[in-house]
Amino acid sequence: MTQTSHSSPSLLRLTGIPYFVIAFVARLPFAMMVVGVLTMVVTVRGSLSLGGLTSAAVGLGTALFGPLLGAAADRWGQRRVLLMCAVLNATMLAAFALVVYTPLADAVVLGSAFMIGATAPQVSPMSRSRLVTIIAERMPQAQRARTTSATMSYESAADETVFVFGPFLVGILASFIAPWAPIAIASALTLLFVGAFALHPTGRHVSVERDADGRAPSAVSELFRPALLVVVVGIFGIGLFFGASLTALTSFMADRDAAEQAGLLYGVMGVGSAVLALGVAWLPPRFTLHARWIVFAAVLVAGSALFATATSVSTMIAALALVGVGVGPTIVTQYSLGAARSPLGRSATVMTMLGSGVVVGQAVASAVTGAVAEGPGTSAALLLPLAAASIVLVAGIVNRIISPRHH
Repeated sequence: MTQTSHSSPSLLRLTGIPYFVIAFVARLPFAMMVVGVLTMVVTVRGSLSLGGLTSAAVGLGTALFGPLLGAAADRWGQRRVLLMCAVLNATMLAAFALVVYTPLADAVVLGSAFMIGATAPQVSPMSRSRLVTIIAERMPQAQRARTTSATMSYESAADETVFVFGPFLVGILASFIAPWAPIAIASALTLLFVGAFALHPTGRHVSVERDADGRAPSAVSELFRPALLVVVVGIFGIGLFFGASLTALTSFMADRDAAEQAGLLYGVMGVGSAVLALGVAWLPPRFTLHARWIVFAAVLVAGSALFATATSVSTMIAALALVGVGVGPTIVTQYSLGAARSPLGRSATVMTMLGSGVVVGQAVASAVTGAVAEGPGTSAALLLPLAAASIVLVAGIVNRIISPRHH
């Protein structure tokens, strides 16, 4: 395999451009699920609190089963695990759409939402795991660190783009077709594109329980080292921020009789976030991962403070733009640290732990913020993203303290 002096073309050559297209579309249904479920339940059943609980049930299912799916992929290969998830998840999405429209009890709605989360294909973590494995196996040592950083930047930017475009797409489909349309389309995309992602030739790279040198994987206890757990806590804080900000923003816009525009405003944060996430690869190596986490988390806290005090839509847009500057680079940094600290042969497990951290945080915060918005009110709900951002910053400071001074 020929190598060029440029890291990016090498990885493109090793995987092929279609891989990135398939992996991008395959993660779209995951981004549509939480918001699609929320929108559908609120519209059809008429309850914001049930909507919040339903999206939390999706997150709980993902939280409990996501890392298990990652471990299964590390053990038996991604292909089998992803194909099974594609079929089950597409079926559960279709079933959920039917259940919401029937007079069945709320408990059945929550149960079927939990199953959507439990069977959700872990495309983002598995893509990261695949690419990290290819870089480690096929690239010269000198290129690996820079290529890994660029890859994490791309992957995080793709996630950001999808997590903004997902809610935006849900809003459009629900407004112009019907509340069930986003879920039906997510079901079809899951079957087609997650299936294609599973069958892509790169899936063979991560299909054995050994690394390139034939060594057995590290012990499971290696996953619970403080250096790795602090990254999980930090990324959980990011998830809390996502859930709290979207739900508080929905409440803020609902007070102005424009709840359906919340997804569009949320896009302001995501666009800046995705652009800056891509830019992280060009930051100088002297600006270390530890420092990046603290600096960008501080920007996130500043944006959240403005978010908490916003009284007009224009102030809210400014707050979301500032938040976007902080959130994208912080996620890239956390994933890069997670990749660097992954125990041997456990990369899919670590990446699903981090991915689940985002989803669990998002689900927990959505439910709590929904309850706060319905109870104490919007102004109280607007404070919750600031609390979440503070968790991210504190975790970054702890990470600096417990990490050795050298690279």
